[in-house]
Amino acid sequence: MKRIFAAFLFASLVLSMQAQKFAFVDTDYILKKIPLYEAAQKQLDALSKKYEAEIEVGYQEVDKLYKAFQTEKVFLSDEMKLKREEEIIAKENEVKQLQKKYFSRDGELYKKRTELIQPIQDEILKNVKELAAEGDFALILDTASGNASVLFADAKYDKSDDILKKMGYGK
Repeated sequence: MKRIFAAFLFASLVLSMQAQKFAFVDTDYILKKIPLYEAAQKQLDALSKKYEAEIEVGYQEVDKLYKAFQTEKVFLSDEMKLKREEEIIAKENEVKQLQKKYFSRDGELYKKRTELIQPIQDEILKNVKELAAEGDFALILDTASGNASVLFADAKYDKSDDILKKMGYGK
């Protein structure tokens, strides 16, 4: 909450000094009001639960193999012990790879989320930019999840090159 207040205080000071307009939106609130998003989220939740269940079954198999090994290892030759340990490790690695396949940054769930949610987010951003142009806003912030982030900033107020110039690195 303090971060949001500080961001708004800073934005309002900067913008009021330049007599520019600013606004904020809550994309979480917007998304919750879009039925397509809710349907997509339910689909993603179901898919996630399916993947989690599959991985859980895999780890249960690893646990079962390990417990059986612990029970039987006193009766096994060194060669058989090594073979069983390798089987357990291979099965565990297989489950970890499956987990990575489903839940990594390039995983199936991420791809599905991008497929379902990205078009909705793109539409929101397009409308934010249109609103900024129509209302002549210099800055529009997103207050979703308690963090303020910039959704739109008018490039004509970017003073980065001015700072570099003052530091002797500019044109």
